[in-house]
Amino acid sequence: MTAIIAEDLTKMYGDLAALNGVSFEVPDGQCVAMLGPNGAGKTTTIEILEGFLAPTRGSVRVLGADPRRGGRGWRARIGLVMQSTSLDGELTVRDLLTTFGAQYPNPLGLYEVLEMVGLEDEAETRFSTLSGGQQRRVDVAVGIIGRPEILFLDEPSTGLDPEARRHLWAGIENLAASGMTVLLTTHYMEEASQLADRLIVIADGQMLTDTTPDELRGRDGQVLIRFPVPPSVPLTSLPPRLANALDPARSHINVHTDDVATVLKELMAWAEPHNLSLDALEVGPPSLEDAYLALTGNHTKETQS
Repeated sequence: MTAIIAEDLTKMYGDLAALNGVSFEVPDGQCVAMLGPNGAGKTTTIEILEGFLAPTRGSVRVLGADPRRGGRGWRARIGLVMQSTSLDGELTVRDLLTTFGAQYPNPLGLYEVLEMVGLEDEAETRFSTLSGGQQRRVDVAVGIIGRPEILFLDEPSTGLDPEARRHLWAGIENLAASGMTVLLTTHYMEEASQLADRLIVIADGQMLTDTTPDELRGRDGQVLIRFPVPPSVPLTSLPPRLANALDPARSHINVHTDDVATVLKELMAWAEPHNLSLDALEVGPPSLEDAYLALTGNHTKETQS
C-alpha cells in the first residue's frame, strides 16, 4: 500500500506560490526526508499532509483519505511531532504518556514507548526537569503513543546537542525498523543520511529531485575536488575556475567536475609557485551536504536576497 500520494500540490498566498506543482508518493514502511532552504515549502507540505492546510490546487491522500476530511479514526492512525510543543512541565513522563495514550483506541504500552525513545529511566521524572534532548524525545513519544501508521516529524532535532541528537536518531531508527512510515523535514544532512531511505528536495515551492542519499551524492557523475587555501596565499592568484569554487568562508576550493584531470592540472600549476603541499587534497564523491548545496545553491541565494 502507498501511505502518501501527493499530486500537483500547489498553495497560493495571494501572488506568492508557497508550493507549485509538487508531486510524490511514499510507500508503507519507508523513511523519507524532505530537504530544502528556509522558505522552500517543507512545512507547508507537511501541514497539508496532516490536514491543517488545504491546497489551492492538487490532491493528497494519506492512508487512503483526504486529510481535510479524515475523521477521528483516521487521525488515530497518524502521529505528529511539531517543531515546538507546550507540554505540562509539572507532569511526569509517565503521566504525560498515559494522558495522551488514553486518547487512542489501541495505544502502545508505556514501557514499550519509553524503550523506543530511550527514556526507560525517566518515567517518574517531571517534564520540566528533563534536558532539552530528553524533552524532544518525549515529544516523539507523545507522537507515537497512539500506535500510528505514519509519523510526521518537523525538524525533530533542531537545537539539540550532538549527543542528544544521536539518542533521538536511535529512537527514530527503532520506529522505522518496526515498519512505521516516517516523513521528516530537516536541515541536517547527517540526519537525512542516517535516517532516510529517500530524499525529496524542494526549493522555491518546487520539487528539485526525488532520490536516495547515495544517488544525490553521485548526481550527474561528478567528483568533488577539495583543497584548503592557506591564509598566506593571495586569492587574487587563483585561476578563474578555482576562484569561482571558493566556499563562502574563502578557506577551501570545492570544485564539482566531471573533468578531474583538467582541474587537477590547474590546481597543481597554481600550487607549485606558491610552494603548497597537496597532502590535504581530497578527490572523491561529494558529501551529501556538498551535493545538496550544489543542487540548491541558486535557490538558496534567491531565497536569501
